[in-house]
Amino acid sequence: MINTRRYDLNDRALIESCVQQMTMQGVCILPDFLTAEAIEILRQQSDALASQAFRSASRATPYLGPADESFPVGHPRNTITQSSVEVVAYDQFAKGDGLRALYEWDPLLDFIRQCLGLNELFRYADPFGALNLAVMRDGDLLGWHFDMTDFVVSIAIQSSLSGGHFENAKQIRSSDEPNYELIQNVLHGRSSELVRTEPMTPGTLMLFNGRWSMHRVTTIKGDTPRYVALLAYDTKPGTDSTDTLKMSRYGRLASRVNGDIS
Repeated sequence: MINTRRYDLNDRALIESCVQQMTMQGVCILPDFLTAEAIEILRQQSDALASQAFRSASRATPYLGPADESFPVGHPRNTITQSSVEVVAYDQFAKGDGLRALYEWDPLLDFIRQCLGLNELFRYADPFGALNLAVMRDGDLLGWHFDMTDFVVSIAIQSSLSGGHFENAKQIRSSDEPNYELIQNVLHGRSSELVRTEPMTPGTLMLFNGRWSMHRVTTIKGDTPRYVALLAYDTKPGTDSTDTLKMSRYGRLASRVNGDIS
């Protein structure tokens, strides 16, 4: 499935380039990471899975919380953005589905670990969140926000007819500089020069640190849904999401049998 003519997963120069991009830019884009044949198979499988997706909508600040009215109107901490998306959970993928095979393949895990410059990397233990297919249809969008995790790994499968652009205000804040003024300008469309569109064409693998870079997906237009796979990893084993997050993102909780989650 992987385009090994372009990407040798054991190529030290490739890995070092990815590490440098993540360090300097907070994002690493690998276009045509998958073969054309693999993209078509994943597109067909995504079409079949999409009917099982759970739809959710949210209103939150870019910090993924409620508005804080102790800040003035228009301040990033008091500005609400909207998002709507459908998600297929990990347990809804069949054993033989291409995305599940990629996610569970150890050489890909090791390649991503090295590209992130990490000594250890583990797949999520979350029975729903380990692997997701994000489905965005006409009118869906993801508002400006920061991620709560240090990195996200995604694979683009299908683009919408129009819209659906991944826009990124690269490293607009840091741990010691909240940069509220710049963030406010981006939120209100006054600093377009700070925003770039990341090329998420089908078959692209993207590594992204969204904790410091504010980003969004623009409104989807047209009858063709946008498909993006989200592969979840952590530096610690056994990572799971809360029941609150499971209910909001998947509309259900994992069943427990003899104390085990299934």
